[in-house]
Parts: sequence; C-alpha cells; structure tokens
Amino acid sequence: MTMNHEALTHDHAAVAAVFRALADPARLTLLHCLADGEARVVELTACVGLAQSTTSAHLAVLRDAGLVAARADGRATLYRLTTRATLALLARAEELLDEGLGVVVHDHTEDADAHDDATHRPHGAGRPERRRTAAER
Repeated sequence: MTMNHEALTHDHAAVAAVFRALADPARLTLLHCLADGEARVVELTACVGLAQSTTSAHLAVLRDAGLVAARADGRATLYRLTTRATLALLARAEELLDEGLGVVVHDHTEDADAHDDATHRPHGAGRPERRRTAAER
C-alpha cells in the first residue's frame, strides 16, 4: 500500500472546522444571501427569516470560520463573503446531490424520520427538506 504523503500536509482540522460552519441550512442560506455583495444584518435577517439575534449568532460562526468578514458602517455592520470559492464549494455540493448523493441523503433522512416517529416527535421535525435530484425534476 502506498501512502499519500501529500495528505499529511493538509490541515484537516481547519477543513473540518469550515465544514462544521457550513453544516447548518440557515448558514448556507446566509452565504447565498451574500452572493451579490455586502449586506446589513437586518437585510440578512429578512433573507433567512430568523430573529436578528439568531442571524447574528449564525454570522458569528461563519465569521469565526473565516467564511465571512464584517465591517462597521456607521451604527450598522456590513457582512461579505471572504472568497467566492465558498459559493463554488456549495455549487459542487449541489452537483453531488444532483449526481445521486441525494438518494443516500434521502435514505438517511427517512431512517431519522422513522426514529422521530418512534420517539413521538412530529414527522420530520427539524429536518431539512430533501433536495430533488435532476431525474425527479
């Protein structure tokens, strides 16, 4: 077996931290809201439909991961993407879903929904809606 020495030079902990920051639908929505440029918290709150305090908490996670940056503009704070590569990463993830990964994700969601039923939680409570594959559209 040949060892890939290149893999040893990657900062996998840092990459994992970025993916943890991306692992929330509201934070993904915020990134898409920032695709067109800077926005104030009040605008981002309207975009995601959450309370301002919740939106600010999500923005703090994204900022701590280095995915967004903030700057003061008078009494307001403007947020922006630190790199367009983040949007490219999200687009690639959506391509993976279109190419069949969505079926695997859907299977796991169904298993979790069955668990929800067994624990008397409302069906699908707190679960993101499954993205339709290209074949289903």
